[in-house]
Order: sequence, then C-alpha cells, then structure tokens
Amino acid sequence: MTISRRALLAAGAGTGLLTACGSNTGRGSGGSEPELSQWYHQYGETGTEQAVQRYARAYRKARVEVQWRPGNYDQQTAAALLTDSGPDVFEGGPTLDQIQGGQVADLTHLLDGVQDDFNPAVLQPKTYDGKVWGIPQVIDTQFLYYRKSLLADAGVRPPTTLDALVDAARQLTGKKTKGLFLGNDGGAGVLGGTPLYAAGLEIITQDGEVGFDDPAAARTLGKLHRLYADKSLLLGAPADWSDPSAFLQGLTAMQWSGLWALPQVRKELGDDFGVLPFPKDGAHGRPAVPVGAYGAAVSARSERRADAEDFVKWLWVERTDYQEDFALSYGFHIPARISLARKAGKLTSGAAADAVRFTTDHGHTAQPLLWTPASQTAYQDALSRIIKDGASPENELRSVVRKVTAELDRVKKNSQKNTKKKP
Repeated sequence: MTISRRALLAAGAGTGLLTACGSNTGRGSGGSEPELSQWYHQYGETGTEQAVQRYARAYRKARVEVQWRPGNYDQQTAAALLTDSGPDVFEGGPTLDQIQGGQVADLTHLLDGVQDDFNPAVLQPKTYDGKVWGIPQVIDTQFLYYRKSLLADAGVRPPTTLDALVDAARQLTGKKTKGLFLGNDGGAGVLGGTPLYAAGLEIITQDGEVGFDDPAAARTLGKLHRLYADKSLLLGAPADWSDPSAFLQGLTAMQWSGLWALPQVRKELGDDFGVLPFPKDGAHGRPAVPVGAYGAAVSARSERRADAEDFVKWLWVERTDYQEDFALSYGFHIPARISLARKAGKLTSGAAADAVRFTTDHGHTAQPLLWTPASQTAYQDALSRIIKDGASPENELRSVVRKVTAELDRVKKNSQKNTKKKP
C-alpha cells in the first residue's frame, strides 16, 4: 500500500517488517562527479516519483540516485542511518532520536537569509537546540469543511468558537444528515492537540515543559463530549475523516478533513463550501490549524556530506519552481515557503486562499519534536475516554500530565548523556 502525504499528520507511518536497506545505494560507482543517494518514502500521489527523478537529473554538481522506498520507510531509514550504506540525503522528520544520536547533519546554514520565509509551524519540529536539522518540503494541514447551503437553510453561521460549533452541529443534525464528522472514533484520532491550541495552550512549551496543565484544557476537551452526547457526530461512515465522501454525499454538514481533499470537494460542490480553522475556545483562545511536513535531511555518516548539503540547499531552498511543483502538481499541498504559498496560482482564490491565510496566521505544529509516541498514546487514549465515555477531563488530563512529564524528563536525560559523549 502506498503512503500519501496525509500520513504526516498521523501518529506514524504504520507497522510492518523491517526490510533490508539493500546494496543499491548509488555509492562507489566511479566517475569524476560525486554520486549521492536520496531516499523518499513511497507517495500515493501519481507522478510524484517521476517528478523527484526529474529534479535529481536536473542537478549538475553531482549524480543523484533517487530511491523510492516502499514498506515501513521509517524503520528502514532508522536502521540505515546506523550503517555506512545508508542514504546521503533522506526524507524524514528527522526524529529526536536521530538528532540526539548525532545521525543527522546540522543544516542551519542552508537557511541563511531565508529562514524567516519558512512557515514557523513546520520549521519548529525540525529545530532542536537552536539548530535546524531538516529543511521542510511541503505543508500538509487540516480544516473544518462546511456546506454553505446547508448552514444557510438552517440559519446557522459558520462557527468561529467551539461553543458555536457545538450549537451548530446540534442544529444541523436531522434524520439523514449529522451536523459534524470528526472521524469514526469521534475525533480522538485526528484532532490530537488541536483543541488545546484552540484554548490558547500548547502541547509542549518552548522551554520543553507540559503546556496543558491548565484548567482551560479540561474545559475545552469536555466540550468535545457534548458533541458526542448530543448525537451530533457522524459515526460509522463508509470512509474515515481523511476521505471527503461523507461530506460530499450529504451525510454531514461539516467535516474535519485535510487540505488534500479540497480539489475533489471543489469539483463536486463548486462554491457551495468553505473552510475554517478549528474554532477558538475561551477568553484566551485562538483559531487552530495543525500542520506537518516531511523534511530533507543529510546523514552525518555520509562520505559526501558537503555535496549532500549543497544538493539539499539547491532543491529545497533555491529551486522555488520545483518546490511549488512538488506541492501542487501531485496532490494538493502548500509550499513550506510563505512567499511561495502566497503567490502560487492554485492557492490565490477561494477556499484555497483561505487555507493559505489560515495556515500562515493560525498554524501550529501537529507533532512537536519532544512529543514522543508514548506521550501521544497516553493523550489520545485519554481523549477517547473523554469524548466517548464522558470520563472526567480533569482526572484524565492529570494522569496524562504525569506521563508526559516523565517522558520529557527521559528525553532531557538522553540529551545530557549525548552531550557528555561528544568530544
């Protein structure tokens, strides 16, 4: 099964057997030019593989061999970076373990003069200890889609607060149509920390502490249970939240889904839809838009590290035409550069332009670098109990705060150990 870019906003790339890294790395074939190997995960969008091959052929300072890696890409890459036969350049986070373990190169210098042009929400999880370890490629994001005609017929305004969303979902629910679709699990899997950001909080603060140990978090998450208790949520849809079919078939008046769905929605509904950020909640709340991005990273074990860094700079910093092509010609995504996103022809009007504006103004990191899988599991399980079972948000969050604090302490200890190992 191929992996689409929407997996960036999910918890991981899936499970599977660890496959061998293979011997075809593109190294040691002779010739006067350096030879670089570049790895990508297997995208689902038609034409993406041909596009990255074309970019590689256009580079004149080295021969770049692109490898399209099916299967469990994350595990393959993690294993390969521990060997001398891994890629020179690879697509990934990179992960905190790879950064702390000295497996990836510091790429901060590649962004000299242009760092402020990269959306900070996608650059933040590539940054650790004040240094940039991966260059963001594109932005994937999610929004609240709403059917204009259905809201107008019911006398409902597009909701800009969480309370208004709860009320709108209830008013829009009828015999054949539910008010809101957040996924077949009620939203626990897809929403993640977005409601916390909407309450004016964070998952992890800039100084590396738990950011939701606050009464506002419990109040906000408790409102998600109201949606479930009101029977306003569509559950058991034929396809889950990432597919817009429930919205297009009129099974729901509003749906949380990805930007990738926008072209299909526009094709079938014309102008009869709009997009919104997740609505703010409380006096200190703010609209929230989760964003994620793969980044181009360089292996610290590469024998051609300088050449690899030059290639990454050429492709993901200098060649803005390729960056726009990669984002918008194969699927529907936003360029990581703010200046590109604002002028790209496919993003300058209608709901697409709104999406760019919301992402620029309200984007937040979907998966902060210090947000470990253990923290994610603890939080998501608690959120599911809050939404579906009506569990006490205060009690559930108290337990999550303890677990996340322990995880952050573990991460900090690992960082200190790695710092001591360095000469």
